[in-house]
Amino acid sequence: MTKLRLAIVGAGPAGIYAADILLKTERSFDVSIDLFEQLPAPYGLVRYGVAPDHPRIKGVINALRDVLDRGDIRIFGNVRFGEDITLADLKKHYNAVIFATGAIRDTTLDIPGVDAEGSFGAADFVSWFDGHPDVPRDWTLDAESVAVLGNGNVALDVARILAKHAEDLLPTEIPDNVHAGLEASKVTDVHVFGRRGPAQVKFTPLELRELGELRDVDMVVYDEDFDYDEASKAAVASNKQVKVIDRVLQQWRTRPGANNAGGEASRRLHLHFWSRPLEIKKDADGRVAAIVYERTQPDGSGGVQGTGEMREVAIGQLYRAIGYFGSPLKDVPFDKKHGVIPNHEGQVLAKDSNERVPGVYATGWIKRGPVGLIGHTKSDAMETVQHLVNDQGSWWHPEDPSEEAIPELLASRNVAWTDLDGWHRLDQHEIALGAPHDRARIKVVARDEMVRISRD
Repeated sequence: MTKLRLAIVGAGPAGIYAADILLKTERSFDVSIDLFEQLPAPYGLVRYGVAPDHPRIKGVINALRDVLDRGDIRIFGNVRFGEDITLADLKKHYNAVIFATGAIRDTTLDIPGVDAEGSFGAADFVSWFDGHPDVPRDWTLDAESVAVLGNGNVALDVARILAKHAEDLLPTEIPDNVHAGLEASKVTDVHVFGRRGPAQVKFTPLELRELGELRDVDMVVYDEDFDYDEASKAAVASNKQVKVIDRVLQQWRTRPGANNAGGEASRRLHLHFWSRPLEIKKDADGRVAAIVYERTQPDGSGGVQGTGEMREVAIGQLYRAIGYFGSPLKDVPFDKKHGVIPNHEGQVLAKDSNERVPGVYATGWIKRGPVGLIGHTKSDAMETVQHLVNDQGSWWHPEDPSEEAIPELLASRNVAWTDLDGWHRLDQHEIALGAPHDRARIKVVARDEMVRISRD
């Protein structure tokens, strides 16, 4: 019987789902799967891209853990593709590879002043508060008024963490350095700007409700944003999710802090709809000083158009949460415009000719862009895996497909890789750190310490 030796690059939900689906797929051959992950721990954006006060979403980890703990998938963590292992190496030892590397960079925003000191991409801030090992440990929150651009879930995550009191995050897995940074925060006002109206937002009702539950934080919405056009009224009437979002926002309009009327909370979270950023003003030292935006209105065809009315809000920091963007991989085709690996239903295509690249596949955000929730990666992976199974005739013919080849290769290159047993050790260590403080866990942040604990 033929055996498929498969490499999957990326041990987040997309990569783990792809491995699980392949192992459960009806096929006429055996399968052996190795997962490669650049971080010492698995789970990707579930561990490093979801806010620590989201235990329900982080429950996805339990399902991913069940897949890995079956013992039929090997993990090689702390291994960087393109450096520690290359595409040529994979061709030598596997029949095919699936890239599931996600999207971790911020989409660029081309407006004057966006390069000011104190202007940040949301991805960097999320990585910091999630304890990502490859970002600085410190984050200075020395401005009283800050802005967040975007109307998706990431924007609300960033706004919520900025507005929330640090002690209210202690029951979570927040790292100690992050708690210290948030405890020293001077933020009192968080302004969230979105180009469209309340009926066109991209966040989910769950994310929105959580904002309204923050202790000692007034929710500030503005009556002028709720003069709905016919399209918005139709969206509220026909879409259950939009209806729930509208209901929540309408309730907030009745709260004491609405319309910036002066509630009693020590912090305020302002939601500005119909607001298109035009410029970030700088002070004499080149720091963020204010945001200039234009009021927008529906254009009658589902989009927005400017009204010509300009407004300005004084801020000291800016966080751009307008979308993630994929990163190129060495020797792998890449679409610079869309931030994805060019592909047809997961079958990777050559950049110039659009011809299939045998043996190379993609799934998740690096395949389709950073859209959809974590659950969408399952159907995404099914499509890719089905092509992989049907493409048996074009698989690579590895010169050394033995199970021992990869550990020997990594050892010869002095790569301190981590495995599943190592993740279990790190997992238990973090839980033990949190136990005396009645916390879910305390994340280990430093990469070398993660590796040391994992490798015992």
